[in-house]
Amino acid sequence: MAAGELTGADRLALDRTIRLAEQSCRFEFSVYVGPAEADDTRAWATRLHNRLVVPSRSVLIFVDTARRAIEVVTGGDVRRHLSDAEVELAVIAMSSELSSGGLLSGLQRGISMLAEHARPQNTLHA
Repeated sequence: MAAGELTGADRLALDRTIRLAEQSCRFEFSVYVGPAEADDTRAWATRLHNRLVVPSRSVLIFVDTARRAIEVVTGGDVRRHLSDAEVELAVIAMSSELSSGGLLSGLQRGISMLAEHARPQNTLHA
């Protein structure tokens, strides 16, 4: 298995993490691990995000292990609940795990952090 690949068991674990995240914050999560087909990884990740079923309510995490690139693209509805600083914290956490070879653990940590920050806050109204 080449570096940066997920096994079948890893994919099942990642699927469980995504499912829990989606239940927690009610936004959709997608993960793409592989090479970008363009030099600009951000533009490539944005194109992938725009192809999702409901991009406005979606979060795409793109990881190109060969380039050591991580991009997180959020839709308009998601951005109302998730700040750029919160996304950056999740990217730093993922980078830390990925640098030590933990692709699955890095993705799981990042998805969990993004879902936690994107979860609507319970507010009391008088």
